[in-house]
Amino acid sequence: MDIRDAMAEQNAGALFADGFDEAVLGFVTRWNQPSVVVYDTDMIIKILMERDGMTYEDAVEYFEFNTAGAYVGESTPLFLRRLED
Repeated sequence: MDIRDAMAEQNAGALFADGFDEAVLGFVTRWNQPSVVVYDTDMIIKILMERDGMTYEDAVEYFEFNTAGAYVGESTPLFLRRLED
């Protein structure tokens, strides 16, 4: 089962960040709120650099403004930034 099918079972209205399915970690279930998709921020930045030829700085800026900064309601995805060791 792919992530879109799995998510549809949890929240049919869940939103996805277009072009970043490879960076999906799974979904988060919150008490009394709809489940939402969770992405790996570092993977999204890597995708932007490799797929779109962006520098690291450009990819971070693009991600922060166009992806993480695009709140579109309660089913907006979450973006996880992993803690460094």
